[in-house]
Amino acid sequence: MYRTPTPLLLVGAVLACLGLASPAWSATPINESRPLDARGRLEVENLKGRIEVRAWDRREVKIEGSLGAGVEKLEITGDAEHLSVRVRYPKSGGLGFFSGSDKSEPSELRLMVPLQADLEVEAVSADIDIEGMASGEMNVDSVSGDIKVVGAPRNANIDSVSGDLNLILNSAQVSTESVSGDIDLRGRLSGEVHVETVSGDVEMSGHQSSVERLSGTTVSGDMRIGSSLAKGGRIELESVSGNLTLNLPANLSAQVRGESFSGDLSAPGVEISRPKHGPGSSFEHSYGGGDGEISLETFSGDARLQLGKGE
Repeated sequence: MYRTPTPLLLVGAVLACLGLASPAWSATPINESRPLDARGRLEVENLKGRIEVRAWDRREVKIEGSLGAGVEKLEITGDAEHLSVRVRYPKSGGLGFFSGSDKSEPSELRLMVPLQADLEVEAVSADIDIEGMASGEMNVDSVSGDIKVVGAPRNANIDSVSGDLNLILNSAQVSTESVSGDIDLRGRLSGEVHVETVSGDVEMSGHQSSVERLSGTTVSGDMRIGSSLAKGGRIELESVSGNLTLNLPANLSAQVRGESFSGDLSAPGVEISRPKHGPGSSFEHSYGGGDGEISLETFSGDARLQLGKGE
């Protein structure tokens, strides 16, 4: 005999269809610890959500947070020298090789990490927030998530596609790249610095920095650089249509060269040369003892050198 379903049965059926009735589809809390040497290496991967890293003086990694509904598992492998923490998603061969039909929810990782450890973080749409790491090497990559780093790694390589980068670093070697995201780089920088973008803007400030070599390239994004140049150092900035502004101390000692096809050039105390026929402009000038070398090149963007204007 046919019986009319009760309201409770109907609700249960709906919840089952939505995946809400099964405990497997609820967020899973994380509370794990693993040993890691003071100068060990940690790799962290999370497709979407958030990755937060903080430093402490213990020889272990503390992992907290939550796995989003539908996530396969948290995978922790390795030993005290080299540890790996990865969020595994359904139908996935690893980070970035997930099914287009994947409907799992974002996961959040919060990690406490030895202060001087080497750190590698990879994400797709997860935001990344790192603070306090020092002395080790740091490699951070994201596609669309924003990246924030405050610390003093020895070497830092930080890249994004469309996410913004907000960086405060006391480092001897820094390389940071973005396609459409903006880059804001501050801190006490020395040694070699490389910044590169396609359409995102670049803001680098810090006259307490004294770089030995600084290279910057952009296509259509504007680039504003403030720094000091070490004795015998070199700065090379290039742009297609983006504008370049280089701000250096008034006691600059360097040979400076500027060149543009159709953009405007300006620098204190220089005379801009233009050909009698056709487009183009250029200048060459020596400041102070002329110890270092500076090159500014654009196609249609403007290039400007400022001295002693502050940050």
